[in-house]
Amino acid sequence: MKGFLLASLLAFTCRAADPAEAGSATPAMNNQRLGELIERVVGEVEGRPGYWQFELEGYSASVITDEAADRMRIIVPVMETEEFEARDLYRMLQANFDSTLDARYSIARGVLRSAFIHPLSSLTEHQFIDGLAQSINLAATYGTTYSSDALVFNVVPYVALLMVGRERPSNQLMALTLASSG
Repeated sequence: MKGFLLASLLAFTCRAADPAEAGSATPAMNNQRLGELIERVVGEVEGRPGYWQFELEGYSASVITDEAADRMRIIVPVMETEEFEARDLYRMLQANFDSTLDARYSIARGVLRSAFIHPLSSLTEHQFIDGLAQSINLAATYGTTYSSDALVFNVVPYVALLMVGRERPSNQLMALTLASSG
């Protein structure tokens, strides 16, 4: 229910997600536009332009940008690295190849994290929302499916997030999609 409410809020607050679909040229993404998008999607945000922190669906997330280097990353901590075994590392590397879509498992400063990295200037609202959903789902599925696709683990309704600014798919299509993923 919590995920459905989040998806409803996103559908209400976000406008067209992809400039190509909206039919108009959208200016390049920058810290100002990204900050406004994060506030629309998440609500309460801490930080400053180029470094935002927030909670979403019970997970801490950070968005870090470097306008000069044209990079953006979404990072969601999963656990301390000393808490997992070698077989877990093997499984995460395998998942990075076959089940993580665009987000990836990564390790930095002794913490296992899920991360979505993208050039900042070409980032669309749709890509940001998709990357955020994937990052949270990847953290949530650690130890089970190791997947960034919420159709396997419904933490953030992935299909609903992708539908921001679009018509909702039919119930039949949703049921077919869910059946094929399980």
